[in-house]
Amino acid sequence: MSAVDIVGPQAVPQLQAQVEQIIAEAKKQGASACEVAVSVEQGLSTTVRQGEVETVEFNRDQGFGITLYVGQRKGSASTSASGEAAIRETVAAALAIAKHASEDECAGLADAALMARELPQLDLYHAWSITPEQAIEQALSCEAAAFAADQRIKNADGTTLNTHQGCRVYGNSHGFISGYASTRHSLSCVMIAEDGGQMQRDYWYDVNRQGELLADADSIGRRAAERAVSRLGARPVPTCEVPVLFAAELATGLFGSFLAAISGGNLYRKSSFLEGSLGQQLFPEWLKIDERPHIPRALGSAAFDGDGLATYAKSFVERGELLSYVLGTYSGRKLGMPSTANSGGVHNLFVSHGDEDQKALLKRMGRGLLVTELMGQGLNMVTGDYSRGAGGYWVENGEIQFPVQEVTIAGNMRDMFKQIVAVGNDLELRSNIRTGSVLIVRMTVAGS
Repeated sequence: MSAVDIVGPQAVPQLQAQVEQIIAEAKKQGASACEVAVSVEQGLSTTVRQGEVETVEFNRDQGFGITLYVGQRKGSASTSASGEAAIRETVAAALAIAKHASEDECAGLADAALMARELPQLDLYHAWSITPEQAIEQALSCEAAAFAADQRIKNADGTTLNTHQGCRVYGNSHGFISGYASTRHSLSCVMIAEDGGQMQRDYWYDVNRQGELLADADSIGRRAAERAVSRLGARPVPTCEVPVLFAAELATGLFGSFLAAISGGNLYRKSSFLEGSLGQQLFPEWLKIDERPHIPRALGSAAFDGDGLATYAKSFVERGELLSYVLGTYSGRKLGMPSTANSGGVHNLFVSHGDEDQKALLKRMGRGLLVTELMGQGLNMVTGDYSRGAGGYWVENGEIQFPVQEVTIAGNMRDMFKQIVAVGNDLELRSNIRTGSVLIVRMTVAGS
């Protein structure tokens, strides 16, 4: 086997041939079953700061992840080398691990009959022919627009342009082998504002499968500057219980925690506060949460999951009720349930929303806290207790009054889910989770 010289759709056949060879080698060495994931990736990243180029980095990586089964025993090994000797040695290492592993009645490939057959084309690969010089020029333009936006912008904390392309192939000894190429491009800007002896930092960014569709560099810089300046004068508020509005880019984290709580791994380990919640009403009756994995060019789209099962559209929550967990083959077996074709996670999660934008939600909230920054992890997955450092803006009479810092917001996630009163139409489109701003009727804000 030789290293893959290209990255893109043209690399898929070569990677598929390598997967076939690895599976054949595993059978030759005595494995009863085998699965292989191969990826080759390359990218360019450039960062500027204060009008100077700080870094220009090229990266190119290739990796093989090999999992073998000897009956109900499992062994895994990985390598970045593609030579035949290296592959033989990696297969042998995985086999040695499997032979020493304990038997696990849930171990093994997904059933052969469940393997994906017809896979949709999702248009995930859009190479961006941007040169390092052009990348530097865009990043410098973005930063310059931020400095020009307001005289209180005194410093920069890095403006970075990334362009990435990769190709992934998965195959197993059931005969399933498939792969796809994808791209991801981004531009981010972090600026520092200073006034009256106080300094505040904020950012803005965009990400897209197609580099040409990224937001204009100058607009990203101006938005980063505006956000940093708007934080000047931030102060704590007295401890209180008030409504909290999570900005859309942070609300994705709330539903990310929900997904973690209904994921098979946490459930079978009995380390989730939503264990045993199937059929329960967790959210208001108007709320729906569903997965749409086949949207062309979307950031989370995928035709098959990490076990080779075809992904499909499904609801996790309907009318507020939990209809399904997030399961791969192994976690499904541990729970005595079928896989939901979510090995490796959920692809394009959509949260239902109303027709109010964030400004309208502030009016509805009246008095409370708009959260635009969160710090720390702060979720106990076993109990659902939630407590995180936060920053944002204090709201009175539906209008922003002043910026807030050095407060902690706290609640229990079960209560928080039930107390969602609205989801805005200001959808976050730069994430695998699409939601608008989320208004929760009551949380504890701990401050001065």
